[in-house]
Amino acid sequence: MNRIFNFGAGPSTIPLSVLEEAQKELVDYKGEGLSIMEASHRSKMYDEVHTEAMALTRELYSVPEDYDILFLQGGASLQFAMIPMNLSIGGKAQYVDSGSWSSKAIKEAKIQGIDYEIVASSKDTTYDRIPSDIKFDDNADYAYITSNNTIYGTEYHEFPTTKAPLIVDASSDIFSCPIDWSKVDMLFAGAQKNAGPSGLTIVIIKKELVARAGDKVPTMLKYKTHADKDSLFNTPPTFGIYMFNLILHWLKDNGGIEAIQEKNQTKAKLLYDAIDNSNGFYVGHATKESRSFMNVSYNIKNSDGENNSQLESKFAKEATEAGMIGLKGHRSIGGLRASIYNAMTLDGVQALVDFMQKFQKENS
Repeated sequence: MNRIFNFGAGPSTIPLSVLEEAQKELVDYKGEGLSIMEASHRSKMYDEVHTEAMALTRELYSVPEDYDILFLQGGASLQFAMIPMNLSIGGKAQYVDSGSWSSKAIKEAKIQGIDYEIVASSKDTTYDRIPSDIKFDDNADYAYITSNNTIYGTEYHEFPTTKAPLIVDASSDIFSCPIDWSKVDMLFAGAQKNAGPSGLTIVIIKKELVARAGDKVPTMLKYKTHADKDSLFNTPPTFGIYMFNLILHWLKDNGGIEAIQEKNQTKAKLLYDAIDNSNGFYVGHATKESRSFMNVSYNIKNSDGENNSQLESKFAKEATEAGMIGLKGHRSIGGLRASIYNAMTLDGVQALVDFMQKFQKENS
């Protein structure tokens, strides 16, 4: 087996031990004579996986009992629409615009015709930072942020404080660091970046918010529908939840959230040091105080400080040949990007740093 290092932003790398466990159980799950993919979502066999995934989520993330844990579908993108549908109650919804995904969420609020406001934005500096002037109205229906901005490589290192319900899109940094639930009323994420394969959406929401939706919200788009049935109102993404459960076990076996946070910070420091010590050959997109521990976006610069797109293309091509994929930056800003989620090993980051240094020597 020749495993490469996958630095893709999502779907992204999954721990090897998790893949091997899934491979072992794929045809015959624990001697049951069938795959978990074939099992009814109403069966005892699947129910044990489903229940355990919810329990481990609560345990590892220290989720208080007054929050529901939901397993949904439609990705984070459907949540952009479900949030105003369920949580807007005639007041004002407030958003921080820190990148492409928050912009998409704002667009969905606009489509629904609710009263919304952008309270802070870093668009004028190409989303190179988390806005520093965030002031939510404590009486807003809800306040909305994106905790980690995959494309631009920025991340909140402290959440804003507000009496309004704080909604957090944590799609690209879920389970990478502890959450202060006294500040957060709802957190959601598509699993495919840091919590498993695509197809599963994780929502952790205060019970009092679950009950907000009015009678005109479609049944399948109400949080209460899924909360009342433990996310078994309809057929859930059973294989995605099974894989998510394996990843939660992997997290627990590796010391839990605090331990993985320390490893993530070590990996990020190694990579950012390589950028900062390159004498301007590599330049990070994000300001230092807003740098993400999950997604590192950077450029190769000419001597005049302009981006060298030709060298960036060469870098991505040669990196692929060297066994490192997914390093081409997002089409909206170009450049390079390394996603170093929980499952990316320190060896993988070291291999990238070694390649970066070699590439610089050969192309300076």
